[in-house]
Amino acid sequence: MFAAAAIGLLVALGLCLVRIIKGPSVFDRVIAGNSVGTLSVLLLAVMGYVFGRPEFIDLAITYALLNVIGTVAVLKFFRYGDLGRDEEEVGQ
Repeated sequence: MFAAAAIGLLVALGLCLVRIIKGPSVFDRVIAGNSVGTLSVLLLAVMGYVFGRPEFIDLAITYALLNVIGTVAVLKFFRYGDLGRDEEEVGQ
């Protein structure tokens, strides 16, 4: 049962990698990259359960938080062209 879930996650990861390579726009590629991160978290959780290693869940949670922060940072960079934009610069 869990082997089938792991295989399904690997297939989904492969499809997301294809979308990253062939994505028609930058935002499609960013969303596919975020999906790769999410699927990796799920794969870590499944593998942790299969191998009886509960510390994999801690790694998965940490990776999920880094995935969210990274995606927000990349989207902010694509929108503004800079990550360190001040509020006073916005009004000018």
